[in-house]
Amino acid sequence: MGQITVERDVDGIRGLCVITPAVHGDSRGYFMETYHQRDMEEAGLNLTFVQHNQSGSVKGVLRGLHYQKRFPQSKLVRVIRGAVYDVAVDLRRDSPTFGRHHGELLSEENRRQFLIPRGFAHGFLVLSDRAEFCYLCDDFYHPNDEAGLAWNDPALGIAWPGLEGDYHGSPSAEGYRVEGVPLILSEKDQHWPPLREAPVFDLP
Repeated sequence: MGQITVERDVDGIRGLCVITPAVHGDSRGYFMETYHQRDMEEAGLNLTFVQHNQSGSVKGVLRGLHYQKRFPQSKLVRVIRGAVYDVAVDLRRDSPTFGRHHGELLSEENRRQFLIPRGFAHGFLVLSDRAEFCYLCDDFYHPNDEAGLAWNDPALGIAWPGLEGDYHGSPSAEGYRVEGVPLILSEKDQHWPPLREAPVFDLP
């Protein structure tokens, strides 16, 4: 294939892919293709993206773990500034890796992209002073279809880098810090249920 290399089924979780684009640099700087449909198709990744999102966050912000119940989305995510720890959790009911997660460091330096197929919850923790995060989606955002998982559910066992604090039975940010910075969560992200109570997907 052309301008990307693809690591498939990372951590043995079917469908998760880490994509590394070819970077062409010289004294002026660099150039890379951040998305090329033909290269993706040649790699067996046949997706049609309909929405491109970008967010900016400061250190200690944790966004997630989010998904849509009736309109699941595949996401191709990357960081254009700073660094985040990005996590996907398998919520496909019949998957042999149901409930397992994979975390990937994404940064402006490594330029990796993380492809998360439908049937996963997704979130990230900002590790740098500031991060700019971009992602393509293959279905639109439906505000009445939001769902989520408790980011700190012990059943998930996510080792968020630099996180300090003890679990007290809820996803509240209270008492948590990231390298000395208070953890920052939205109100809704402090109330999502644990895995055992969350809606899951009947997907192949």
